[in-house]
Amino acid sequence: MKKNIRLEGLDCAVCAGKMEEAISKLAGVNSCKISYMTQRMILDVVEESYADVMTASEKIIHDLEPDVLINVK
Repeated sequence: MKKNIRLEGLDCAVCAGKMEEAISKLAGVNSCKISYMTQRMILDVVEESYADVMTASEKIIHDLEPDVLINVK
C-alpha cells in the first residue's frame, strides 16, 4: 500500500534524510522516500501495519522537526 504524504514546513534536508532512514527501518515498511525539495514522503507499507507505522512515523518526524504538518492524501 503506497501513500503520498505531504510534509508541510519541512525545512532541513539533513533531517529529511534522518527521517527517511528511521522510518525505513520500522516493521511493516517496504520503503520510504522523503523529498526535501517537494516536501513529500512516499511510504510503501504493509496494509495491516499502516496505523502503527503512521503513529511511529509521526513521532519520528516531530522529534526531528516539531513544526512539520503531516497531510495524508
